[in-house]
Amino acid sequence: MSYLNSVTLVGFVGADPEQRQAKGNGLKFTVFSLATQHSSKNADDEWSSKTEWHRVVVFRPLLAQRVVATMKKGAHALVEGSLVSSTYEQPNGKGKKSKTTQDHIVVPSRRCRAQTRSQRSGTANSSQRANG
Repeated sequence: MSYLNSVTLVGFVGADPEQRQAKGNGLKFTVFSLATQHSSKNADDEWSSKTEWHRVVVFRPLLAQRVVATMKKGAHALVEGSLVSSTYEQPNGKGKKSKTTQDHIVVPSRRCRAQTRSQRSGTANSSQRANG
């Protein structure tokens, strides 16, 4: 029996993606944060929402370059990949756990693509029409 480690996230980019370089082998990769939100009704029939932050790491060279070039803070994105758990030690000596999404596909949503086109053309009107 085989098991599958697959995740699909749809959310908003928290900060402009950063391109980094691995210390050991010098490979370049891209890192960004993605916010997802879950809403539910509580016992008083009131809506409450919780935002969850995900660290996304892009190792595929061409995809990593494209993410840096096209994704910006606030962009709506779909990410498909796998979850990787790791533990590392902070400078103060305390350990910290993290979950990372190592992705295979990062797709800007229609809304993001419309914003990117308007930024390239220098007009704000096309993004206003696409969003509203």
